Order: sequence, then C-alpha cells, then structure tokens
Amino acid sequence: MNETIPFLPGLSPVAGKELCARFDGGRLSSDGGVLLFPGIERRLGIADLLASCVTDERTPASTTHTYADMIRARMFAIACGYEDCDDLDSLRFDPAFKLACGRLSESGDDLMSQPTLSRLENAPSWRELGRMGLSLIDLFCDSFKIVPVRIVLDIDDTADRVHGGQQLALFNAHYDDYCFQPIHIYDAASGKPILSLLRPGKRPSGAEAAGILRHVIRRVRYNWPRVEIIVRGDGHYGTPEVMDLLEEQGCGYILGLPTNARLKLIGQPWCEDVATRRALSGAGHGDKVRRFFQTAYQAKSWSRARRVVARVEATSRGADIRFIVTNLPGRAKLLYEKIYCARGRMENMIKDHKLYTKSDRTSCHRWEANQFRLFLHTGAYWLLHRLRRAAPRRSRWRTATFETLRRTFLKIAVRIEELKSRIKIALPSAYPDQSDLVLIAGKFTAQGP
Repeated sequence: MNETIPFLPGLSPVAGKELCARFDGGRLSSDGGVLLFPGIERRLGIADLLASCVTDERTPASTTHTYADMIRARMFAIACGYEDCDDLDSLRFDPAFKLACGRLSESGDDLMSQPTLSRLENAPSWRELGRMGLSLIDLFCDSFKIVPVRIVLDIDDTADRVHGGQQLALFNAHYDDYCFQPIHIYDAASGKPILSLLRPGKRPSGAEAAGILRHVIRRVRYNWPRVEIIVRGDGHYGTPEVMDLLEEQGCGYILGLPTNARLKLIGQPWCEDVATRRALSGAGHGDKVRRFFQTAYQAKSWSRARRVVARVEATSRGADIRFIVTNLPGRAKLLYEKIYCARGRMENMIKDHKLYTKSDRTSCHRWEANQFRLFLHTGAYWLLHRLRRAAPRRSRWRTATFETLRRTFLKIAVRIEELKSRIKIALPSAYPDQSDLVLIAGKFTAQGP
C-alpha cells in the first residue's frame, strides 16, 4: 500500500477490526447516472436547438467549446443537482460528465470552466432569447408522436427571491421581499413545460398576460393548426384582456375570478341558502355542505356578459364562496371540481422546476443572463421529465419527485477505465435498483434490454 496517499482519519473500528480508508479507488464518479442523459438529450435535441438561437461571434480558431457543448454540460449538471456555473470548475474533470458530454474520460479534453460558462450566459440578446422561447414551444409540440385533439394549458406565476442588484428585480409587498415573478406554462395532461418567462417582481397585468398567451397560442397553432386549446389559471388571469384574447383566438378558458362587492351581493342569497341547508340537515361540527350556482355576469371593464360559476360551502365557521369564469359547457359542479380544481397539479410542476432544478438561481446582474439561466433550467426539467416517463409504467418512479429520481438513478458511484479499444464502466454490484435502471436505459438506446 502506498503510504503517501492521503487517508481518511477518525474512523471507528468495526468488530475489532481497524478501518483504513485511502483515496486510491481510481477514477470514480458519484454521478454515474448522468450517462443516461446523452440518449435523452439526443432525442430531444434541446442543446442544439437553444444554441442555434445564439449568434457565436467568437473566433473559430480560438474556440474550444461550442455553444451546444456548453449548454449540454450545463443542463446535465443542473439535472444532477449542480445548479451553479461554479460547480463546473470541479465537474470539468469528472470522468462520467466527460463521457456524457462526448469526451473520453482520460485522454479527452476537459469540460469548460466557470468563466467560459459565465460568458455564455451573457451572450444572448433579448431577441435571441425570444427565439429560444419560441423554439421551446416547438420542442413541446415536437415531443408528441401523435397530435393531440385537445390540450389544456396551465398558467401561473411564482416568486423567485433575489439577493443583489439584479435588473428588473422589484420589491413585492405580498412576498415582502425583492424578487422576480416568472410565469410558467405547462401542459396539464403530460406535465411537459411549454414556456418559462422571467418577469419583474410584480403581479402580471391583464395586458401582459394576454400578450404572453397570444405568442404561445400562435406558436402552438403554427405547429398544430386544428388543436383545441383550453387555458386554465387562477384569479391573476381572470382579466378582461385575457378573456377577450382567448375568445378572439377561439380558445376555451376556465379562470379564477377575484371576489368584489358586486359579486358578494350576488352571492349573498346563495350563501344564506347553503347555510340554511346545513342547519336543517343537522350536520356535525366538522361537516360541510357544498352547492354550486351559476349566473351571467358582466363587470364594468368587460366587453360582454360571461358565465360565472360559484362554489358555496357552509361549515361551522360560516359560508365561503369562490367564483370562476368560463366559456366551457357542462354542469357547474363538474367544471369547478373536476376541471378547475385539477389545476392544483401545476403547483407540483412548479415545485419540480423551482425546487429540484433550482430555477430560482437568478444571481446574474443582467436580466438577459437570468432569462437564459431559466431556459437552461427548463432544459434540465425536460431531461428529468423524460427520465421519469421512461420508468416502468406502473412503478413508483412514474410519480416520484425529481429529487427522488436524482438520488436513485443519477447519484450512482461508477468506476470508469479507458482502455485501448473500449471504455470499461463498473457500477456497484450492491446497487438496489438494477432492473429498473436497465429498463430505463433501454428506452434511450437503439436496442432495448
């Protein structure tokens, strides 16, 4: 044993035997599962897609890393839990990451450094970022083998708190902090991301939300001219501008409607009716009575009267009423409980995007750089989403969080040895989910298991 190799001190003996730990295990990586991503990314083509939107003004003779290579490495790192460019300063030598990025583990060039990636983040202009956004909508449409008859677009915003002097970061009284307030749009059925747009830290106005939806709907219809589109959102999007746009575009909608004095007056008899029904039914302390009502309603700012559905619920604490506005047919109860309330799934999608890909990592000064970061994190979301969808259909992995997938299938110790004619990859014999990993890997190869 080479005594010059550093050792790990302080380990307690086991069964009377001394533990001797040295850093002599060879070329090991803790992220063996990153080798799944090249197959996923190759099918999506997302790195080349984003790179094609940015004009590379560098001198070719002095260029070592292409924009596509840098974007690919960054997305792989984010998907594995390394959210910052600084992480690449160590990962650039990692044998598994080098292989995943198409470079030999020993003799191949190292990956790019943090300064190189920082220059990439600041390269795109706002026009190029606009092209990236449209390209991501195209990617969403291209991800379907069969064009769907109908899609439901879930739209919502969230707060990304900041700590610094970032452009367009504003103080938000609701969150009591400086933040961005990006808008996220997902496909309700598949959970696929459609667009994530960084915005100032203020509530989006009706005109702003309508403008964003106009671009999304037009691009979706560019790819799918005959698809039926339904938009679902909370009270932030129940504005006359949004409703006028969706009606103009021939889209269905079901949106939350903020309560006002006039709506309270309209709903007062309904609340009294439900409260009376509960009292006469002899309901217990924890019991509730729920009924649904509907009416034609036109606010002063609306261009026309629209169908408003009210959910009235009476408990021991009194009556509570919630309103939605919609142009969809069907019973009021069905529209509220089965369609509108189902938008709660979007909270999990935003959590996956924000918490598990760290998409709120918006620490650059320039807005353009932070928007580009958000697109990179959206790319990582696509990788993890495809990884989850590749799991066996009835396995627990189909509903697992991205963090669970990361701990199970990405954080795997691996030994990589570059030989003369091949590369030997050794995975742990004691890895507990071998069969599922084999099945998942087989989904992204020409020949399955």
